[in-house]
Amino acid sequence: MERPCVVVARESGETARQRLAEADVIDQEFGIDVSDGSAASGAAEDDGQLYIPVTDPEAVPEDLEIERHDVPARTPQRTPADLLGEEPTYERLGDVVLVDEDGPERAAEIAEAIMESDIPVRSVLNRDSKVKGETRVRDWEVLADEGEERPPTETVHREYGHEFAVDVSEVYFSPRLATERNRVVEQVEPGEHALDMFTGAGPYAIPMADAGAEVVACDINPEAIEYLRENAERNGVADRITAHVGDVRALTDEYADWADRLVMNLPHTAAEFADAAVAFANDSAVVHLYDIQHEDDPFERGREALEDAAGDEYEVTTLEERVVRSYAPHELNVCLDARLDRID
Repeated sequence: MERPCVVVARESGETARQRLAEADVIDQEFGIDVSDGSAASGAAEDDGQLYIPVTDPEAVPEDLEIERHDVPARTPQRTPADLLGEEPTYERLGDVVLVDEDGPERAAEIAEAIMESDIPVRSVLNRDSKVKGETRVRDWEVLADEGEERPPTETVHREYGHEFAVDVSEVYFSPRLATERNRVVEQVEPGEHALDMFTGAGPYAIPMADAGAEVVACDINPEAIEYLRENAERNGVADRITAHVGDVRALTDEYADWADRLVMNLPHTAAEFADAAVAFANDSAVVHLYDIQHEDDPFERGREALEDAAGDEYEVTTLEERVVRSYAPHELNVCLDARLDRID
C-alpha cells in the first residue's frame, strides 16, 4: 500500500529509524521497504534506499526527505514492549543493548525481554557506575551474552555511513549523539585542518576526514586511540588522520596556529582547555565546545572561557548556542559554536 515514507540511504537507515522512533512517527502497521534498484522507473538513484513509513509527515525532522511509496503490510515482530507490556528505556550500540536500571530484578527482566524479542542483539549491559576518571569510562554489568568470541562489551556501531568498533568498557561512546555529530561534520569543508581534542574512538574525527579535512585527533586514553586507528583503517581515512595519545595541551607548540576547526567534546571540563583551543586556532577558526551546565545559563561558562583565553588576540563571535539533550534534572548537555578571528 502506498504510504508517506522517509527515504534514506541504507547505510543511514538505523540512525534515521532511531530518530523517527524518538519522534514516535513510525507507522507500525507497515514494514520498511528496501530498494534493490529494480523500481519500475528504473531510476538509478533509487538503488540502496530504505523507505520507512510514517504516521505524520508534519512531525518528521525537517532534514529528512519524504515521499509516497508502496510498502508492505507489517509482519508483526516481537518487541521488548510486547513482552513486558510497557516500553523499557534502552539504547542500541551495534549489536549491544545498553540499559540503566538500579534494581537487579527489573534489569534482568528487561534483558530477558530484549533477548527474546526480534531485535538483532548479542549482549545486554547495565550501567554499573557513572562515567569516571580521566578516560571517562564506566563499569558495566553483563545481563545477557550469547557467548561469541568478542567481549560482550565490544561491538561495531554504524552511523551515517561510517563504522566504529568500540568497547564501551574501555572507551566512552554514546549512540545518542549521532545527530549532533553529523551536524558538525556537515559544516566541514575539504582541505580544512580539524583538531579533535578529545577524540575517543573517532566519531567526529573519522567523518571529518571522510569529508576531506586533514585531522589531528588526541585522547588521553590509549585504548581510545587504538580504536581510533582501527576505525580510521576500517573507514578508509587513515591517511588523513594523525593520532596522538596524551593530554592535548602538550600539542600546543607542535600545532600552534594550525586549526581551522576545533571539536571540544569533553562535557564538564572542556572549558578548562580554552587556552589550548586558542593556541591551536588559525587566523579564523570555528570552535565546537561541549558542556554540561545548569539550565539557567548553560552557555555562560564556555563563552567566558573562550573570551578570557582569547584576550586581545582574537575576537570571539557566537555562531550558535545549541541544546544537545537533557542530561539530568535541570542540567543540559549543550554545544557552543563560536568563531575565533585574529585581531590585526
